[in-house]
Formats: sequence, structure tokens, C-alpha cells
Amino acid sequence: MSIGMGAGIVSAEPDVSAVVNTTCTYPQVIAALNAQSPTDANEFTSNPIAVSWLNQFLASPADQRRQMAQQVQSMPAFQPYTALVLQVANTCNNY
Repeated sequence: MSIGMGAGIVSAEPDVSAVVNTTCTYPQVIAALNAQSPTDANEFTSNPIAVSWLNQFLASPADQRRQMAQQVQSMPAFQPYTALVLQVANTCNNY
């Protein structure tokens, strides 16, 4: 029974491989974010800490990106943005 419960918890976690393995540049990410949610894009780009974090994330190797993504996922304030971040990661190469 505990194995089934553990699998349920794991499957509830979003797959962040698109985020971790992105080849998008900062301008591509921001363009995709603007296309998906201009309000959130404006809020994000107005926050120097968020901008710095994203630049550091994009400049990091995949292992470090995975750690950074896990840290952000553990923050309750990030939860409302999970779907948007995944959508941006899946579309940013179009920009």
C-alpha cells in the first residue's frame, strides 16, 4: 500500500524536464512569457531578483538547473505559476 501511495505523490509532481533541458535564451523565454501571460511577464521583468535568477538558471548546466527547479518548486508562492512555466518552456523555442 505504501508503494502505491508513494507513486501517487511522485506522479503529482510536474515533469520539469522541459524546463531543465531548455535551449531557450533569456529573450526567448521572456517573449514566450509575454505571449502566454503579459501581466505575469510584466510582474516578472519588474523583479530584479527574478530576472537574475532566470539568467543564472539559463546559464547553468542541467544538474544545477534541476536543483534550482526543485528549490523553486518547494516554495508555496511558486505553485500558481507551475503550469505557466511549463507552457513557456515548451514554447519558447518558437520565439
